[in-house]
Amino acid sequence: MAISAADLAARLDRLPTSSHVWRMILLISLGACFELYDLFLTAYIVPGMTAEGLFSDASLGPFSVLKSIHATGAGTFVFALFAGLFVGTIIFGWVPDAYGRRAIFTFSLLWYSVCTLIMAFMPNGFWIDIWRFIAGIGIGIELVTIDTYVSELIPRGERGRAFAFSQFVSFCAVPVVAFLAWLVGVQNWRWVVIIGSIGAVFVWWLRRGLPESPRWLARVGRLAEAERVVSEIEAKTQAETGPLPPVGIAIAEEGGATFSEMWHSPYRGRAIMLSVFNFFQTFGYYGFAAWVPTLLIAKGITITRSLEFAFIIAIANPVGPLLGMLVADRMERKAQIVCAAIGIGVFGMLFSQQTTGALLIAFGVLITLSNNWMSYAFHNYQAEVFPTRIRSRAVGFVYAWSRLSAALSGLAIAIFLGLGGTTAVFGFIAVAMLIVVVVIGGFGPRTRGLALEAISG
Repeated sequence: MAISAADLAARLDRLPTSSHVWRMILLISLGACFELYDLFLTAYIVPGMTAEGLFSDASLGPFSVLKSIHATGAGTFVFALFAGLFVGTIIFGWVPDAYGRRAIFTFSLLWYSVCTLIMAFMPNGFWIDIWRFIAGIGIGIELVTIDTYVSELIPRGERGRAFAFSQFVSFCAVPVVAFLAWLVGVQNWRWVVIIGSIGAVFVWWLRRGLPESPRWLARVGRLAEAERVVSEIEAKTQAETGPLPPVGIAIAEEGGATFSEMWHSPYRGRAIMLSVFNFFQTFGYYGFAAWVPTLLIAKGITITRSLEFAFIIAIANPVGPLLGMLVADRMERKAQIVCAAIGIGVFGMLFSQQTTGALLIAFGVLITLSNNWMSYAFHNYQAEVFPTRIRSRAVGFVYAWSRLSAALSGLAIAIFLGLGGTTAVFGFIAVAMLIVVVVIGGFGPRTRGLALEAISG
């Protein structure tokens, strides 16, 4: 009997929970660890970079022109990273669709590792920002690849928990980078950068245990390879759980694999909705996460104490997705995003009004938990609503707008902080979260418990 892509997808979706499948998710997530390490690096090394004079006009060179809009200093460093991420996602998001999830997962990790290591040895703010931008391109490709990879390997009834678990593993990197920054001190920030770049090489070695996505293999006509991957997964799952459930109805994907298909119904509405969502969600997410020590300093906390408080808040990062596993596949994905956005807005305004260390930490933790709830839910959501043939390029396109707004967030947060302190910052974030609630709550499709092929159909 001829093998089809639809049959292979149906065989994957009917698999029960097994340690073999979750081991694959763990390996992918370890790769994401170093991406998150680098994304959250900013918050914990900027105080040391500032103390070293790397954001002075002389050090920044041409970038010092941003001083006129209150956006020099840490704003240029944040802007450089997310400008690179924007280029990586919107221009190179198609690459995993063309060359495979596994190959690009590996390539982008090595790109990040080399460029970040070079950045650690740059002598001034100008060249640090340049290499930050180049490294960001590799990270952008990696983030798109991880989302598509996880969604295509996991059975449909476990996608929510798989993304929550993936983000739990990934976000374990955040307290690690916070602890290292606190441990080595602000003057040794370069060591924090070097450690992260070296760690990525270790993950490259681990990736040998990962198969290529069978959905991608089938889509590009490599059906025999896809069959071998699925058969191996089935055999290892059956050895662990016993006889497998019967295969469900096979749903075939139809259509070409071109950028223009994203602008046909129903994908056009989803692309617009998620582009708007991504543009605004980042102001809440990175507007807090990338600025924790700086926001604490603005509340009157010393540099040393701000790093200590930031480390305590950072411990909550992996806890959010871990708690989220309890509801990830029981609650509609769009409802989770809406609830999390409300939490970010409310807790952020409360954070801005506090003056005592204990309450600043408490509301900082609540903002972090809400941010991470929204993060795993929307990474899952945007990978679900597009078909395999354009999943990576579509996710790259819609996700790119969050990279653009994240680049702007470095400038925007700096401006609002200079004009009105933390109250102005979180007022701005609250408005952004209101837009998220309206866009996702009003226009997002339902996806919980559905096969990827059914959602994209």
